Formats: sequence, structure tokens, C-alpha cells
Amino acid sequence: MADPVLRIQSQLTTRDLVLLGWLADHGVLTSFQIAHALFPSVDYAQERLRVLSQKLQVTDRFRPQKPDGGSYPYHYVLTQLGVEVVAAQRGEEPPRKDQARRRRWHLTRRANLPHLLGVNGFFADLAAHARSHPDTQLVRWWPASRCQQTGAFAEPGDSVTAFAHTPRARPDGHGIWFDGDRKVPFFLEYDTGTERPLSRLVDKLDGYHELAHATGHVWPVLFSLHSAARERHLHQQLSAAGIRYPVATTVHHDDTDTRPAQAVWWRHRHPGPPLRLADLAPPDTSVTTT
Repeated sequence: MADPVLRIQSQLTTRDLVLLGWLADHGVLTSFQIAHALFPSVDYAQERLRVLSQKLQVTDRFRPQKPDGGSYPYHYVLTQLGVEVVAAQRGEEPPRKDQARRRRWHLTRRANLPHLLGVNGFFADLAAHARSHPDTQLVRWWPASRCQQTGAFAEPGDSVTAFAHTPRARPDGHGIWFDGDRKVPFFLEYDTGTERPLSRLVDKLDGYHELAHATGHVWPVLFSLHSAARERHLHQQLSAAGIRYPVATTVHHDDTDTRPAQAVWWRHRHPGPPLRLADLAPPDTSVTTT
């Protein structure tokens, strides 16, 4: 019998493989996030997602129920075959036979699934912007787990001893965004407003100071908050604590006019209007100097 991975590889498009890689790295995406980031329309996306889940069987889906009735959109995850396809594409060792089932069980039962989807939606928005703006690109999208690996941010030539331990910074995600001649490496802190007081968000910046000391890179921390009031109070606490580390904030919601690539960022201690993500570039990361 033919290897199922070999059997379906010719039926997968480049876009399919991008999606499977995202699901491998980030766990779960909704149908709307996938459509927004990768497809010209929701209908086109749903048609292809049906092929991937029902015919090729590389993805699976579930639909959580809303507390007040109804259901959320379909949430997509990898099947075992999908996990094996990604491993083959990346030249990795074959995964455990129950890896997809165990991960699916974990994702569908995790209490912080809305938080994970919020983080993934942030990066999906950036990917969507890049799809329709050829001068922009999301060149790195790391999940929290990869950021925690010892030496994750080491570069060729860096001192090994500087990365002998994992700094206390625990971002929800890390990305590198290109916009024209601007390069913006950043850390994301996605806040739902329910899991921690604002003082804990301020305290987290100590870990980013430590990371910057180890790497030599002072990359901005982006706080995506659930309300304007919480955003305002965070700036007040940052000022009271005398924070000098580069921080910018925005409020996340479903308004398509306030996407993270656009001018929605309030940089701490910056008195002017809201800034684009490209405007948050550290001074040493211009494309022309790398």
C-alpha cells in the first residue's frame, strides 16, 4: 500500500502547506482567520478547507458552543496525516502515532483557548495585510513555546554563555514585520483583561530588560488590550513605574479599520498621534543596514 503522505503530496498547494505549517506551529485557527490571511474570499477558503478536511484528511475541525447559545466558527487543527505531512516537508523525524489526537484533545479542552485564538488572530491579521500590500511581509511568526527555548534569539557569532539560561521574558508571540525599508522585530503580549492585574503586565517588562541585556537587541513590546480603559490605565502604571523600555499599546476588536499593521499603536511617552507598526522600528533594524 502506498504511503499516504506520498499519495497526497501532489494534491497539496503551496498555500495548503503554509496553512498546515501554521497549524503545526500554532495549534488552531478559525475558518475566518484562515480565509482572511490566505484566501481572496471566505467562500473560496471554505471550499478548500472542505477538501483538506474531508477528501485529503490532513485537517480536522471542531465548533465550540457559545455560553449564551449558538456556536463559534469552525476551528481547524491537524490530523495525524497532516502532522506527518508537515514533518516530511521539514525533514523531521516521523511523529508519534497519537500526536495529533493528543494535541487535539489538549486544544479543545484548554481554558485559555480564546487567548490562543486572539494571539493567532493578531498574526493572521498581519499576514492578511501583507497578502494585499506587496511592500510588506510577516517574515517571522513564533509561538510562545519557541520563544522559551534556550538560545532562541541567539544569532551567529553571539556568545554561548550569554544564552546559557532562558531569560524571564515570556511573550505570547514574537514576530518580524517588514514594511518597505522598515524592519520591526517585536514581542506580543495579548491581554484578555481577565487573567492578570495590570501590575503583572508592568512587572513582565523586567524580563524583556534581561533579554535585551543578553541579546543586545531592544525590541518593542506590543500590548494588545481588550478595552480602551485598560489601555489608559496601563500607560498610567507604566509612567508611575518609570518604565523606559519601548512599549506600544492598542485595543483589539473586530473592527476591520483597526488592524495591527495600521496606525493604531500608542507608543508610551510618545505625545503624537497613533503610529503604524512600521513606525515602531528600533533605530538599528533598517533593511538597508542588515
